[in-house]
Amino acid sequence: MKQHVKNKQNNSKMCFVCGIENSLGLKASFYELENDELVAIFTPKDIHQSYPGRLHGGIASTILDETIGRAILIKDENIWGVTLELNVKFKKPVPYDEELKVVCKITKETSRTFEGEGKIVLPNGDIAVIAEGKYFKMSVDKITDADFTEDQWFKLKSENDPKEIDV
Repeated sequence: MKQHVKNKQNNSKMCFVCGIENSLGLKASFYELENDELVAIFTPKDIHQSYPGRLHGGIASTILDETIGRAILIKDENIWGVTLELNVKFKKPVPYDEELKVVCKITKETSRTFEGEGKIVLPNGDIAVIAEGKYFKMSVDKITDADFTEDQWFKLKSENDPKEIDV
């Protein structure tokens, strides 16, 4: 079912998942949908492989962790998810050099933590990997001492940003 994109989340410079200047990174883009799901879109490369033709399981876990952890930003852009627990199940091989979607949502929330679930969806619609995670809510100034300014965390708009995403 197609969902309207209501917001594109920020990218950073050097984050492995969303960093636009990280030459080894995934360069993922994150889109908030009208149903409060978060979708990451990325195209892994051969440098992200394990077996030839297959995305490394650690990379699949990483993109799921990042996307579930970012889902809290839909509710409050000043609160970040810090991973407490992540459980991943691999159902199908994940290719690289193909655009992939990660679809995540929050399933439970308290004043200090939240839980979420996500899935990596293959181009044919099959679900390849699923994950559930638990996260501690924190403000960025409690996570890092680095100056986290617009120079490090910014909107990266593109003509190719989708208006709707099929989830």
